[in-house]
Amino acid sequence: MKNIKFMMLATLMFLFIGTTESTAQKTERDNYTVMVDGLGCPFCAYGLEKKFKELKGVKGVKIDMETGQFDFTFPADRPLSIEDVENQVDAAGYTAVRTSINRADGTVVKSEEKIKTLDESALVTEEIYVFGNCGMCKARIHKAGNELEAVASVNWDMDTKMLSVTYDSSKTTVSEIEEKMAEVGHDTKNEKTASDVYEALPGCCQYERENNE
Repeated sequence: MKNIKFMMLATLMFLFIGTTESTAQKTERDNYTVMVDGLGCPFCAYGLEKKFKELKGVKGVKIDMETGQFDFTFPADRPLSIEDVENQVDAAGYTAVRTSINRADGTVVKSEEKIKTLDESALVTEEIYVFGNCGMCKARIHKAGNELEAVASVNWDMDTKMLSVTYDSSKTTVSEIEEKMAEVGHDTKNEKTASDVYEALPGCCQYERENNE
């Protein structure tokens, strides 16, 4: 009788341990932190959260409006890459500045910062008129400019619509910079955005085109 009770107890303990381990495996989650540019109001935060909720399994969403820090967790057995995360931010209409992922297994993955090699003696600063409306436009314009290898810095003024850009004149031209702006949805005086690209912009970013088409 004692042996039977012992065997039953051992079986129950085995089942309990197995269930606990299985539950732990199922609940392991990766932690994601994204610095997002272009979040100007609670509505913006809601739009970003809603877009990420399309990825079934997103939990623990926290958005700090002042710093633009966006945190969430996702099941470790379905890991998202930095590219996956930043593409989802872009799809929501915002700009991912940098991303950090703390995996459940302890590894940490961070987005790489590009190191540019520029000829300082060839650096010049120009101003370009770039159409746009809001903070989301500014984030998009800045990201596009900074993606160009020959660009050292950019600053777009929301009121004047002027983009101040410092670049290596031995590697690029104002025309190429304007083309880049048009590619992401923002007309300049000399380059026009394709209609489908413009129409894909969030409503608040769709500037008046009547006088510049």
